[in-house]
Order: sequence, then C-alpha cells, then structure tokens
Amino acid sequence: MDGEADHRLEVLGLAVAPRDQPLLYPGAWPTRSGLLDGDRFLPLDRLVHEDRVPVLAVGSNACPGQLRHKMDESGITSPVPMVRARVTGIDVGVSAHVSRLGYVSASPVDSPGTLRELFVTWLDAAQLAMIDASEGVPLRYGNFRRARLQEPRVRIELEDGTRLPGAYIYVNRRGVLRNGSGTPRRPVAQRALLSELLVGSARLRELFGVTPEEFCTRARADAGLCEQGTRVFAEEKLVTESGLERYVADG
Repeated sequence: MDGEADHRLEVLGLAVAPRDQPLLYPGAWPTRSGLLDGDRFLPLDRLVHEDRVPVLAVGSNACPGQLRHKMDESGITSPVPMVRARVTGIDVGVSAHVSRLGYVSASPVDSPGTLRELFVTWLDAAQLAMIDASEGVPLRYGNFRRARLQEPRVRIELEDGTRLPGAYIYVNRRGVLRNGSGTPRRPVAQRALLSELLVGSARLRELFGVTPEEFCTRARADAGLCEQGTRVFAEEKLVTESGLERYVADG
C-alpha cells in the first residue's frame, strides 16, 4: 500500500459516519491533528489558520466521515484543518432534542475547571455557513445557536502549547438532558443512552419502540416524531440549561 492510500479515511478507520450508523454516534475521532481533504486525512503543516474561523467540535463535527458527508452534500471541496486541543471550562452534555438522523447528539455545557480534549475545526466562510445550516443556526427554531467563548471564560491550548483567545461553539437552543440531581447528564455510548431513555419513559417507548435499533429507525423515518420526542424531554422535566446560553450573540 503506498503512502497516499495510507491517509484514506477508510484505512484510518475514520470513514464511518453517524448519519449512516446512528448507534455509532459521535463517530470515530482522529487520534491526531490533520487536514481533512476529501476522503483523506493528511498531516498538517501548522496548527493555527488565521484566515479561517476556529470552531470547537464536541460531537460528530469532530468525525471526519460525518464532516465529509456534510461537505459533499453542499458541494464544498476545500479542506478542513482539524486540530486537537486541551479545552478547560466546558464539558460535553446531551442535547435535549431527537435528531432527524436517528440519534440524540452531544452539546456543550458550562463546567468551570473541567478539562476535555476536543477538536478545533478551522473553517472558511463557505464551510462555516454549511455547518451553521446543518446545526439549524439560520432557522428561527433550529436546534443550535453559535456562541463565542473567549478567555478567561474558556482556555483553549493546542498541541504545541499555543493558546487561542477564543473560538465558536454550537449551543443547543433546547437545553441539555439532566441527571437525577438536576445537573447536566454526561454522554455515554449511544446505544446505552437510548436504552436508558427508553426504560425511563413510557411515552418515549410509545413513540420510538423499546430498543435502540427501533428508536433510530423510527426517528430517521419521521421528522414529526423527532419533534414529539423532543417535547417529551421537556414535558417530563428531563431538561436543564447548559449554562452557555448567555454567550449566544442573538440571545
């Protein structure tokens, strides 16, 4: 196998996208920084890209296979630098909505002092507009809003020690799911998450069946059903705020 083939997503185990296999959400993340260029994940020559916008990924936007699908659908061919970073001040929670792709996605939560390893995606204007659209930002009742987090609220340190003054992140408009104590619940594997949600709610079982496989199949087939499931989260008081709402520019 030549060096070119070694960089293909399929070879690296990064090609599978949650949009195709929702129980694998959030999909495979790279183990290193790299440049997503079509179906390849190439080495990067630099970590900071001042001509692009830094956006933190906490879910499937850090999965090259998922990003590749989004760009293919929009006709975007420009590469995306993806840089590993140590981020202090936020944690990963669970979105309080059912995705039309058949899973319950991740969403950031306010968590001072918490350190997580995430990816910074450096997006050009067309890529940023595409990701905004995929997250529902332009829609009045879309699921996510884009927020700007800056030091000292958040600390973002790249692999070489470079610190970014800030970055954008997508905050769920619906809030996040909470645990028994009322604080944001932390994500687990998608299959385990869906199993827990179905066991805990008769109404969700009526809508989506009794197994994670049924949940995914029914959700992907019916956008109205996803909206009903999202309302169940709120009506059964399973939702709390992420704590990041105040950073959303449009309120």
